[in-house]
Amino acid sequence: MAGYRRGQKHVRNLRLYEVNQNGKTRWRLRTPDPGGRGFRERQFSSEAEASTAFDIAYTQYQNHGLKAGNLGARERGAALVAVDILRPFGVSLDEAAKFYAAHHVNTQQSKLVKDVVAELLKAKKQDGLSRRYLKDLKNRLERFSRDFGSRRIAEISVNEIEEWLRNLVTGALNRNTYSMRLSVLFAFARKRRWCVENPISEVEKAKWIGGAEPGILSPEEFATLLKVASPETLPYWAIGGFTGLRSAELQRLEWQDIDFERQLVEVTRGKSKTAARRHIAIRPALLGWLTPYRGRTGKVCPPNLRRLLLADRGRAEIRIWHNNALRHSFASYALEHFKEPGTLTVEMGHGSPSLVQKFYRRRVSPQTAKMWWEIMPPDSSAQVIVQGDFRLAS
Repeated sequence: MAGYRRGQKHVRNLRLYEVNQNGKTRWRLRTPDPGGRGFRERQFSSEAEASTAFDIAYTQYQNHGLKAGNLGARERGAALVAVDILRPFGVSLDEAAKFYAAHHVNTQQSKLVKDVVAELLKAKKQDGLSRRYLKDLKNRLERFSRDFGSRRIAEISVNEIEEWLRNLVTGALNRNTYSMRLSVLFAFARKRRWCVENPISEVEKAKWIGGAEPGILSPEEFATLLKVASPETLPYWAIGGFTGLRSAELQRLEWQDIDFERQLVEVTRGKSKTAARRHIAIRPALLGWLTPYRGRTGKVCPPNLRRLLLADRGRAEIRIWHNNALRHSFASYALEHFKEPGTLTVEMGHGSPSLVQKFYRRRVSPQTAKMWWEIMPPDSSAQVIVQGDFRLAS
């Protein structure tokens, strides 16, 4: 037997063959002499050991020529052991050596977690991301840094991260948000060769089994709210209920972002939670409520917004206010009435329709959804649109 596998090139004086001695089979390995003259031979009683020695010799001579023959007995023995360890994984000895060398260099050159966090936050601040995102990133990473700040980032293992996440007193969704922020940190470090890989890719996500259904407004409650709202806060309620913008995005919105000609609300990168630009259609109901404000400039929301909104809710006699009520209401009524989950996903700034279905939708009847989208001002041509009774378009 020559010892070669299909695709391997022949090396002069490198050969593995069987011999029979006194009725016993032995395997003899011939290798080129390091001096370049002739060859040397070694004999093995085990075929597996002989094949391993041949593989090592072939790799060595392919990579390093005759210099490989200068390996000492201890080095050759260690190489045999290494090949046996790596064989089940389909990894060659040189690949393993290169991986170890890279890992060792990264570990030696790695930075402390606290320093990586500081550099990441500085870099992200220069990227022009939203203040809300930067604040969240800072808070979560600094909490991680309090426990791992004095460690080199290349030394942090998957098991340590998983245990740290499990020990957080928080829900599944919040824990997964921590994982996303940590992934940003390790990706940043990996790009700068301060760690070999991003361990978050192996961290198992916490399973969210759901909680109480999201609270939404009824069409009657929303119509009453629009009726009693002050002229300053009415755009906040109308845009929130008919576009599903997040409260933070609403508070950053300016009148220049509302395109009455194209009937679109633009959420720019700087005003979006996800730092991604998107557009939401101004549907007829919203156009009716906003038309009297056409031509305004500056911010849509007035100062002291929180106090003014609480006053509106008091006048509307809405005692219980659910978190993200406007956004949840918009998603639920839009899904039922327009039947366009793909469009709604884009308008809400999500990456998948399943997220809208999972987190925002609440089952409503077609009749109720229709009522929501027919809440119109009493007279769209009136100067003061909050006077008089609201009407539901017929």
